[in-house]
Amino acid sequence: TGVIRTALHNMDREAREHYSVVIQAKDMAGQVGGLSGSTTVNITLTDVNDNPPRFPQKHYQLYVPESAQVGSAVGKIKANDADTGSNADMKYTIINGDGSGVMALINLLFFFCQQPLNYEKKKSYTLNIEGANTHLDFRFSHLGPFKDVTMLKVIVGDVDEPPLFSMPSYVMEVYENAKIGTPVGTVTAQDPDTANSLVRYFIDHNTEEDRYFTIDASTGTIKTAKIFDREETPWYNITVAASEIDNPGLVSHVPVGVRILDVNDNPPELARDYDVVVCENAKPGQVIQTITATDKDNSANGARFHFSLDEGLSLNPNFTLRNNEDNTASIVTRRRRYSRTTQDVYYLPVLISDGGVPPLSSSSTLTIRVCACERDGRVRTCHAEAFLSSAGLSTGALIAILLCVVILLAIVVLFITLRRSKKEPLIISEEDVRENVVTYDDEGGGEEDTEAFDITALRNPSAAEELKYRRDVRPEAKPVSRHHPSSSLDSIDVQEFIKQRLAEADLDPSVPPYDSLQTYAYEGHRSEAGSISSLDSATTHSDQDYNYLGDWGPEFKKLAELYGEIESERTT
Repeated sequence: TGVIRTALHNMDREAREHYSVVIQAKDMAGQVGGLSGSTTVNITLTDVNDNPPRFPQKHYQLYVPESAQVGSAVGKIKANDADTGSNADMKYTIINGDGSGVMALINLLFFFCQQPLNYEKKKSYTLNIEGANTHLDFRFSHLGPFKDVTMLKVIVGDVDEPPLFSMPSYVMEVYENAKIGTPVGTVTAQDPDTANSLVRYFIDHNTEEDRYFTIDASTGTIKTAKIFDREETPWYNITVAASEIDNPGLVSHVPVGVRILDVNDNPPELARDYDVVVCENAKPGQVIQTITATDKDNSANGARFHFSLDEGLSLNPNFTLRNNEDNTASIVTRRRRYSRTTQDVYYLPVLISDGGVPPLSSSSTLTIRVCACERDGRVRTCHAEAFLSSAGLSTGALIAILLCVVILLAIVVLFITLRRSKKEPLIISEEDVRENVVTYDDEGGGEEDTEAFDITALRNPSAAEELKYRRDVRPEAKPVSRHHPSSSLDSIDVQEFIKQRLAEADLDPSVPPYDSLQTYAYEGHRSEAGSISSLDSATTHSDQDYNYLGDWGPEFKKLAELYGEIESERTT
């Protein structure tokens, strides 16, 4: 075998890491004539931590603008170590300096801002940075120390910054119902730069709430622009912005909350609509209902309520009100027994006042119903049928009575309608003695026939000209053929002709079984009797004495006077 050993003391990997050695082997113990072979062996030196870290410079300088955000990386610094692997691992630490609280080292390499920078307050910071190995080899501790220190100077750069408000947020208060233009509060901001430019204020009108306020652009004073109602909106949130006049693009914002303070402007009212019931068998001093009230104002202006009856009214003999001094009141009866038949509903005006400044009050009226109750106080019924039962009437009896009333009313209406539909007589006035001549060209069927003609035609002469149709039913039978003589009209006996026609009508089953007045254009023989019409009486002289008409009574008084006047005219 062959053993390879080092020939040099303290070999340095950092000086040379790789070596190549040629090895030759001979047989015959190396004598002449023996055979040999060779090979190359590559040797690599492994690293040990025998080199401490070293910063390339003893002084560093870093420029950081004051607008750098907290937590942002602003620089990088690194120490060198000739070793490799874990032997070169280092830890960086800020060991002292006036900027140890401002800067921080993260990930052993990068610098981060730990606090906001302000050029106007501090323009530079000095830091001492130490870099040390984390894996030490005590065999080489005599080569140490295995750490190094450098100094870092951080220079803060000046940046034109937006205005800075004096507070991160503002809370202001104003009373409701305050007049428009009432000051609410003031916000202040200033330019943090050395130039100290003037600042202009305005409100971001992004929401409807922002329109309830205005702000003075120069002083930052916030004023009301509308009337507030705390019960509707108790709180407003607005955003105020400030910008430099010289550089309007630099804007900063601050939230402002405005609390609306309460004013006693709402009177108290009943908490709900109470259904108050009193039993018929109630006793004096009995509590029938406990009421309470509510107030839209907060507890400082309405938590204490006082109940009382209206002093302007006379003493109520039925009920009274007792204030319980705990924001409730009790309704108490003042007499014994209540009757639904006498009075079923009572009204009790109640006056409610609060303890605000100034105190407000309101009046409400309670409706108290009288009901029938059981002995234990449970309500049995409050409906109207309870009254009917006490009078001995049931629901069926009530319906029968109502039905009879309806029928009676219908009869009365029908009677009045018939009375109004009666026609006026032919002689309307006593002074009108003229006769009415009615033309009617159809004869009825006698006293038994009431459908063949319209009697109203006799009362209204103008209706005589209208065509009237028969209302009887024509029988379904074949008509009998009628023979008409072909002789001339001059040789016809009218009387015989009429008899023939009447016989045909009586024997014909297709015609109604009643007499019909038929008019022909033939004039018959003159009758020996004279005219019975009174139309010609005015021109006919008669010696008849009409004085006897006066003896017939008051019914014929007018007729006696009429004929008496005619006689007197004839005499004269």
